[in-house]
Amino acid sequence: MLPPKALFDSISTHAARLLGSENPLPRAEVEAQLKALLQSAFSKLDLVSREEFDSQMVVLARTRARLEALESTVAALEEQLRHTAP
Repeated sequence: MLPPKALFDSISTHAARLLGSENPLPRAEVEAQLKALLQSAFSKLDLVSREEFDSQMVVLARTRARLEALESTVAALEEQLRHTAP
């Protein structure tokens, strides 16, 4: 994986080459090449989709709720143990 600065420098260089070419390309061709360039760059990053991120946030929230419930149960059991210990 490239460091972010190197990745963005590479994108910038390729975009400048594409947009600054002396042979003007049709707009659709420029858009297609820029899209391909960005997709290639993003594939080199450790990114997740919004859907995957949201799904993991739901799992995390559920896990935190379960952990809090377990901590509460353990605290109650420890309190009971203190009162019943000789």
